[in-house]
Amino acid sequence: MRKILIFGNSGSGKSTLAQRLSRESNLPHLDLDTLAWLPWDPAGDTPPQRMPPEESLAAMQAFTAGSEGWVIEGCYADLLERMLPHATEIVFMNLPAEACVANARLRPWEPHKYPSKEAQDANLPMLIEWIRQYDERTDTFSRAAHQALYDAFAGHKSMRTSNL
Repeated sequence: MRKILIFGNSGSGKSTLAQRLSRESNLPHLDLDTLAWLPWDPAGDTPPQRMPPEESLAAMQAFTAGSEGWVIEGCYADLLERMLPHATEIVFMNLPAEACVANARLRPWEPHKYPSKEAQDANLPMLIEWIRQYDERTDTFSRAAHQALYDAFAGHKSMRTSNL
């Protein structure tokens, strides 16, 4: 059974590919955004806060425990690294930053991330700046972190430089 990890920059097409593979292979799909952040502050008084990684990892393990196969996608190299030994294949969505920006501008409302389309759109300028910093960042969300995941995996892997 397939156990697939998909990672890359925001806007690279991870969710779209994960949803397609999930449908085609009848596999459960996990978007790491749903378990990597503390609940949304409806007042908007505080910036988003990461959930403690061990709590996110416990939720990931609970998701995978009941399934022979799965598709997990996200930009969190720190979480994905823990799942590498269990994956049968990985996909690195390694698109140019401007392609990711274009995709982010077109994305539909993501109710699991934002309370409204208006809230999502209000966050778009920050997201676009963050996407453009992909090559300069050195954090768990960076191209360098994703390349390290790709390089470390000895199993079946692919790198996509376009989502067409």
